Amino acid sequence: MSPARAHIVGVGESAYARWGKIGEVSEHALACQAIQRAVADAGLSMDDVDGLASFAEDRNEAVFLAAELGLPALRFGNMVWMPGGGGGCAAVSNAAMAVETGQAEVVVVYRSLCQGQFYRFGSGGVSTDAPADPPVPSLQQANSLLMASMGFAMPYGLLMAAAAYALPTRRHMHLYGTTSEQLGLLAVTFREHASRNPRAVMGGRPLTLEDHQASPMIADPHRLFDCCLESDGACAVVVTTEERARDLAKRPVEILGSEQGAPRGYAFGPFTNANIPDALYATGGGEEMAGRLWAKTGLSPGDVDVAQLYDHFTGCVLMQLEDYGFCQRGEAGAFIESGALAWKGGSLPTNTHGGSLSEAYIHGLNHVVEGVRSLRGESTSPVENAEVCLVTSAACVPSSAVLLGRK
Repeated sequence: MSPARAHIVGVGESAYARWGKIGEVSEHALACQAIQRAVADAGLSMDDVDGLASFAEDRNEAVFLAAELGLPALRFGNMVWMPGGGGGCAAVSNAAMAVETGQAEVVVVYRSLCQGQFYRFGSGGVSTDAPADPPVPSLQQANSLLMASMGFAMPYGLLMAAAAYALPTRRHMHLYGTTSEQLGLLAVTFREHASRNPRAVMGGRPLTLEDHQASPMIADPHRLFDCCLESDGACAVVVTTEERARDLAKRPVEILGSEQGAPRGYAFGPFTNANIPDALYATGGGEEMAGRLWAKTGLSPGDVDVAQLYDHFTGCVLMQLEDYGFCQRGEAGAFIESGALAWKGGSLPTNTHGGSLSEAYIHGLNHVVEGVRSLRGESTSPVENAEVCLVTSAACVPSSAVLLGRK
């Protein structure tokens, strides 16, 4: 008999803000806020929590959070190896494995990210809005900066993500005729979804295709509105057993299946151009992983009612649509242009919260939060009778994905 699947039973967030605008609260305090709110949303108390999991070198270590939040015992503390935003769904997967195998009973997956306090890789910590005395980078950050794999790219100026991920997007354009206007329509669609979301940083700022096309070029073909926000905030989800989930405050959401990893020789992906076959270069690198996810769950792209696709850059969403089989290779531009991603009338309503482009950039864990809300019927852009939601983590790096189901 296969073990009962784990369920997500609570979600919580801090306020989201443009980087540097969250106020005097620390990144660590935001993590505590999000965890406490997620646990309360589930109808649980901190006395029920015995596991913590995060990703992306989260600076808020589980052992200290466990002590400060008063956990009776920490039975499971986990950090994902998938880099950057690639690990959000993997952290949910690891929490699910913990509860399904009896390692823990209630695991909170969290991510806190204050780019106003710690800055973004490649920025150098220089901004007119930056504090007068920027913090000294931690040893952990210094190690990240000196990654051997990046030593082959950094001398040529490949310092920021917008430039690194512009390369496979430009390759996709060259191969398939994808246009900047198609990328712009994606950004406009997600901004429209954010307009109904009171949590969205950009919810009150409408965006048109003309605005997108007139915005500054950051790294060709990425214009300003092709790039995700830089944010301060935190969010969390609570994972527990099927048995425990039955009696809690909110409708549980079943974790139908998950996958994580990377293709052979992929390393850090196009960010370092390391050992990537030409056939993979103009993709998100997730096709093989997606195939495993569909096979494991017995589902297919046609079963997905709503999707939350990691949108650090518009081109990376486009490539994921192809990787996960929602359209054929090279057809995602036309798929976007058809209106498929729209909340109303779209065949695949996507990023109904506004995503990293318009809600907040919390390394994609807020996409899991929105996936749960979508299946509970709590989204501000609700998809009627949605039963299956696909959530993905970052494209063009080793990554992860999870399929969620309504109970």
